[in-house]
Amino acid sequence: MTNRLDAVFAALADPTRRAILSMLLEDDMAVTDVAEPFAMSLAAISKHLAVLSEAGLISRERRGRVIWCKLEPEAMAGATLWMRAFGQLDPLDLDAFERFLEQELADED
Repeated sequence: MTNRLDAVFAALADPTRRAILSMLLEDDMAVTDVAEPFAMSLAAISKHLAVLSEAGLISRERRGRVIWCKLEPEAMAGATLWMRAFGQLDPLDLDAFERFLEQELADED
């Protein structure tokens, strides 16, 4: 689990890879279409796609001469569960805390 989690977070650490994942939310895309909006070589995009693929965040499939990329959203499930564990604590309600302090100060008088 830890290695998979590390791979997912490492893949998500790069803004180009996050942008690619956002693009793939819409639909499967050919590698050349993924590369189009970026000012970098196809080889550089291929390296980003390899990182995403190794993390399990995307899958690649050859259809004829074209390689298609598909988002694999279930790969983020482990990372999502890990992050949600930190949300177990209730957020601090500052208004309620202020009312509590006012009541405590009033009780002291």
